[in-house]
Amino acid sequence: MIYLLESKLPVEKSISRALQHVYGIGHFRADFICKKLGFSHNFKANLLSERQITRILTLINTLKLLLAHDLKKFRLSVVKRLISIRSYRGLRRRQGLPIRGQRTHTNAKSSKKVR
Repeated sequence: MIYLLESKLPVEKSISRALQHVYGIGHFRADFICKKLGFSHNFKANLLSERQITRILTLINTLKLLLAHDLKKFRLSVVKRLISIRSYRGLRRRQGLPIRGQRTHTNAKSSKKVR
């Protein structure tokens, strides 16, 4: 079992797919990390050595990516800021309604029921 950046990586998947289980790493970033470190697409996560795991962590640190807990805190602070400055998006978020202009007459019933 491999833990990387507060996430448990599935060992039966390839390393590029396993990295996508870390919050904030998607398909593009996972492939970029694998190419940068020279991992094959067939390379399984359970074959990673300690040295390779540290190389992944140092690469992520040098790229200065917001991941896992830091990214969640950043997104929450953005939402709180929108609500505090009473912007349209913040008001819609507080009311539990669609934010980006979707209609509410016939759609978004579940969104309206949340609050």
